Amino acid sequence: MVLRAIFGKDTRTELEEGDYIELDTDAVETGGGRIPIKIERLEDFSDSDRIQKAVRDGAIVLVKIKTLKDKDISELKRVIDKLRKTCIAINGDIAGIDEDWICLTPSFAHIARETKEEQ
Repeated sequence: MVLRAIFGKDTRTELEEGDYIELDTDAVETGGGRIPIKIERLEDFSDSDRIQKAVRDGAIVLVKIKTLKDKDISELKRVIDKLRKTCIAINGDIAGIDEDWICLTPSFAHIARETKEEQ
């Protein structure tokens, strides 16, 4: 019933038991398991939209925040909060790497956090 709705016909009546369909797997393009990692620079609040889009599209994003941190710390806090909410909404992750960098990941990746006691 479901196959008929999808393909417009009942495939069960066309194939006999033991029959098979050979698929051409060379025609299918695959990404080879590659995950894009992007490096972005956060200089202004408007840059957060570009960063959000990259994470939503499935990229791991490393963001240099030094320029905005030196310019306006309150605006940096607003941007970080906005990016954090985006990561929560897509089940991603966000973490500070250094004083000048943050990392954002989509839902299929997470940031492994180690404490000094575990090392």
